Amino acid sequence: MQTQAIVFEQPERIGLQALHVAEPGDGDVVVHSAWSGISAGTEKLLFEGRMPAFPGMGYPLVPGYETVGRVVSAGRDAPSGLEGSLVFVPGARGYRDAAALFGASAADLVAPADRVIPISEDLAQTGTLLSLAATAYHALTLPGMKTPDLVIGHGIVGRLTARLIIAMGHRAPTVWEINPARKHGADGYEVTTSEACKGQTFASVIDASGDPDILDKAIAVLDRGGEIILAGFYSETMSFRFTPAFMREAQFRIAAEFKPGDVHAVLELLAAGRLSLDGLITHSSSPADAEAAYRTAFGDPECLKMIIDWREPQ
Repeated sequence: MQTQAIVFEQPERIGLQALHVAEPGDGDVVVHSAWSGISAGTEKLLFEGRMPAFPGMGYPLVPGYETVGRVVSAGRDAPSGLEGSLVFVPGARGYRDAAALFGASAADLVAPADRVIPISEDLAQTGTLLSLAATAYHALTLPGMKTPDLVIGHGIVGRLTARLIIAMGHRAPTVWEINPARKHGADGYEVTTSEACKGQTFASVIDASGDPDILDKAIAVLDRGGEIILAGFYSETMSFRFTPAFMREAQFRIAAEFKPGDVHAVLELLAAGRLSLDGLITHSSSPADAEAAYRTAFGDPECLKMIIDWREPQ
């Protein structure tokens, strides 16, 4: 089996290549991709060669954990009824010529059947946002945490975080954003700046900006006993001044990757009409133009979300 895949050949080098894929096993499905999303966080680190080393890391690699496609075949051990279904694919495997990290940015995918999640046909390309929505949901539901009343960053994760806080029945948070290009698009909450909130404090602050220098800024606006949740991925060493944190008895939490249950929780909010993913995908590209698409996704502040459209023959 062969597929056309987006490949990071090495840092700063990207292209569309034909790759061999291992034969699917009894517990696998084969998915023909319709759309895949570009992560401007994790994948940017991979593209720039700044991703910290961990198991499975290496070049060349196939990125991608935000794919929606249709199951074209399923192994005998796969759940019944999957063939023909539209599914969300958070990662794929089995490339013989490249590492799968995370492997879902390809025309045809082999993935474990228990990892793909059937979704409504109505979601279509917005299903590519499920990874980020589930990441935000996971960060908002850490055991014992307070509901954030301040979200830092109005990129796509910040927007999803703010929308989810409201969808989960909580009071709308304040959202900070310093980039004028990203201040628009609020949906039921206010977008402002730290300067405009001078003197205001917050019980719980969640960072969706990915800024490694965010801690001192967040600590400065904490209530006593307040907490900071880090929902981004930070490749650089983070530090903070101890005295302000000491005076506020600051608490810190780190949200790791989402789990399948987080995706299902987001799907339930969508089905109930409490959450919308509308207006978050701003750019689309063909696989043939992948290099330009990735550079736009990583460098253009007007690009909230870039997706690759695999529906046309390559």
